[in-house]
Amino acid sequence: MIKPLISGINSLFSLFYLVILIRCFLSFVPNIDWSKQPYFILRQITDSYLNIFRRIIPPIGMLDISPMVALIALWVIQNIIIAILIMVG
Repeated sequence: MIKPLISGINSLFSLFYLVILIRCFLSFVPNIDWSKQPYFILRQITDSYLNIFRRIIPPIGMLDISPMVALIALWVIQNIIIAILIMVG
């Protein structure tokens, strides 16, 4: 009963990891118009989460390390949720 729930949660987190990584790689492409689809929706989904870390962690020169910290935080949150589900189930 709990294994399908854990699997589903892991899948959602994996999808969000992938979307964040795609957003980070696309930020290196200079000619992207972020106001057009599908880039606009990608930016909407990821920036709401990434902006939390961008407010806390300033860029180091031209390098923004906030997505790396955001991915680590996401991994910690995922593991906490899974651990709680395992203890409850």
